[in-house]
Amino acid sequence: MSDMTFERMIQQMTPAIYESLKQAVSLRKWPDGRFLTPEQTELCLEAVMRYEAETGVPEDQRVGYLERRTCGADSSGANVAPELAGLARDASRD
Repeated sequence: MSDMTFERMIQQMTPAIYESLKQAVSLRKWPDGRFLTPEQTELCLEAVMRYEAETGVPEDQRVGYLERRTCGADSSGANVAPELAGLARDASRD
């Protein structure tokens, strides 16, 4: 039986393997065209996310990153009018 654990696999993952797994998750298929099973997709995504966290991939380059923005304001949301933030009174309920 192999002594390769998930933890050890993450520690030994190369940038090339990371990119390959990231692409497989994105396309939902392996480089040879075979589709990933739901279980394979889940494990590959977990491996990609763990690799990113453990190797210090910048947050804005990680899988699933969404930039936080609000209409007409900086990313903090300060100085946003309630109407733009979706907090305005709903006139249709009057």
